[in-house]
Amino acid sequence: MFRLAKYLKEFKLNVTVGPVCKFTEAVFELIVPLVMAEIIDVGIKNGDTDYIRKHGITLIILAVCGLTFALICQYMASVASQGVGTRLRDDLYKHINTLSYKELDKLGTAALVTRISNDVNQVQTAVAMLIRLVVRAPFLVIGATVMAFTISARLSLIFLGAMAAIVAIMYPIMRVTVKLFKKQQRSLDGISRITRENLSGVRVVRAFSRQEHETERFEETAEEYRKFAVKAGRINALLNPAIFVAVNVAYLLIVWLGGGFADTGIDGMTQGKVIALVNYMTQISLALVVVANLVTIFTKAAASAARINEIFDMKPSVVGAMTSPKQDENAPAIEFDNVSFSYVGGENSLENITFSLGRGETLGIIGGTGSGKSTLVNLLCRFYDCDSGAVKINGADVRDYPTEELRRLVGIVPQKTELLSGTLRDNMILGRTDISDDRIQKALETAQAKDFTDDLDGGLDARILQGGKNLSGGQKQRLTIARAVAQDPEILILDDSSSALDYATDANLRKALKTLPITCVIVSQRANSIRHADKIIVLDDGEAVGIGTHAQLLKNCEVYHEICLTQYTEEELLEQENENGMEGGAV
Repeated sequence: MFRLAKYLKEFKLNVTVGPVCKFTEAVFELIVPLVMAEIIDVGIKNGDTDYIRKHGITLIILAVCGLTFALICQYMASVASQGVGTRLRDDLYKHINTLSYKELDKLGTAALVTRISNDVNQVQTAVAMLIRLVVRAPFLVIGATVMAFTISARLSLIFLGAMAAIVAIMYPIMRVTVKLFKKQQRSLDGISRITRENLSGVRVVRAFSRQEHETERFEETAEEYRKFAVKAGRINALLNPAIFVAVNVAYLLIVWLGGGFADTGIDGMTQGKVIALVNYMTQISLALVVVANLVTIFTKAAASAARINEIFDMKPSVVGAMTSPKQDENAPAIEFDNVSFSYVGGENSLENITFSLGRGETLGIIGGTGSGKSTLVNLLCRFYDCDSGAVKINGADVRDYPTEELRRLVGIVPQKTELLSGTLRDNMILGRTDISDDRIQKALETAQAKDFTDDLDGGLDARILQGGKNLSGGQKQRLTIARAVAQDPEILILDDSSSALDYATDANLRKALKTLPITCVIVSQRANSIRHADKIIVLDDGEAVGIGTHAQLLKNCEVYHEICLTQYTEEELLEQENENGMEGGAV
């Protein structure tokens, strides 16, 4: 919690003026019982209406002044808390965007959303309470006790006894509820995760009629959250009644003993002073209830601050270099040198991968589900760093490139199509803002998307809904391909990004890509999409079981031959095998 205190530096005036105003309000509040005592002991006792009227006006003035200072404090607290929340949320979001895939995989999207929203709100509330009540509540307790001692030292012992009893009640209750609040915050992550999954995958859920099942999943998680909340609420509900029992006992003792003292004149006690003592006891009890609630608020905020700091403490495992590396014009465009990689806590997803690809050539990557195809291109883009070996572009290790330069060199069309809400133009210039409309049109033509984008209402200014929900799957894929082509990269990666295209469109796309001066990497389940590639890598359980041309692999790679048999007849394969004269064997 203290680590986040730096966000208060910008609001020093609010943090200073706010508590001072609240302190002043508390001083006025402590004066009120004394004025009331004077009205009872002098004005009412003597029937002096002028005295009562004057002191009544004094009470009104005290109330107005107290309200004014309270409103100023409230304003200061609101400005500071909202400002801290905004800046904390901005910094948190900015830091999350610096993290690599490895850290994001570890945290999970749902947890990140909860922390940037709910947890920041908890800290924001704590800042407001810090300014508004942290000074006021303790001062009222101490001030009321001191004022009680000035009235009667003997009866003030009741105050000390009542406070000791209240603290004894609060401590065990707060100790238990603190743990429950922490568990409650963690269960909130689960609710966020399931909610996000169901909202983003609503079409899948309904397509398989899984609404009832997903509702049950949500209810189970929500029930867990409810149990923690109810249990904490039940225990916390004991707080106020227990405190008021102690306070009412103190009231009884004050009135009983104070009345006796007033009758006998002990300590100069009067009826007005007894009423003043009762008022001070009321102030103390209310202030202690506020303290109890503050403990709850700051406990939640401390748990949330720890979760926020956990993100700030995470350092990106992938950090770009500061200077550009020296590139070798004669080196291959892409080179994998004995590369192995595994995700956190898992077995190797890639093992001992070695190959190279010349500039302007096309590489095809094929293999079964989970064979490591997407992992390989992720290493090329340096979304992850390999565990051993080296991935090189133009003769330089990808780890030696500044991140921005590497992103300019390598354009990727991910397996999952993602379009952002906005215009078509906004999506096309996502990576570079200096892209002209002419270049966008050429990219759309290359991606075989011009036939439908020309018909969109508004052309390049046509609205795209979040996730491209107003487009078909094939249209979205073509737009993501156009977006990558428009960046003018040296290396273009298509990660199974033509799966929704028909064969004719796919063939036209590959033909158009051949005219571009780029090195192309195509990941596909379709043998037809990669059969004309200069080099094909066949992956099986993370290992490269075959590297060569289509004809070479048909002859020498059993895994590739089996894949092709699922898509072609034996006669077609024999024809393809003989197309290139069966040059050499697979590497």
